[in-house]
Amino acid sequence: MAKKESTFRGKEIAELLALSLEEFSKLCTSRARRTIKKTAPELGKLLKKVRKAKETIKAGRSARPVKTHNRDAVIVPEMVGVTMAIYNGKEFANIEVREKMLGHYLGEFALTRKKLSHGKAGIGATKSSTAITARG
Repeated sequence: MAKKESTFRGKEIAELLALSLEEFSKLCTSRARRTIKKTAPELGKLLKKVRKAKETIKAGRSARPVKTHNRDAVIVPEMVGVTMAIYNGKEFANIEVREKMLGHYLGEFALTRKKLSHGKAGIGATKSSTAITARG
């Protein structure tokens, strides 16, 4: 079975790479379109780092992740294939940008809260369990 080509709004990645940022924003949702329009200078700085990382990948070297605190940047076709290090408030989470992430925000993939997991009940977990002797 052949691998299905990934598309975004009916366009393949090669077509999307040829589009300008303004033309790509017309394919996005209205919220993403407004964000791209308002944060164009910040997104431009981030894309400059992404282009530099892609050049090092083409040269045959492994590129370091592109670090950013900008969680509200929209993922554009130029970012596909690059590893991004997105700050989640405590540390940088490494995310490999794929085609299916287009049009989403970077912050959606670097969660700011961990899943809560309670410990098991045991000796000392409750007041009544402190009276029980530990047999080992």
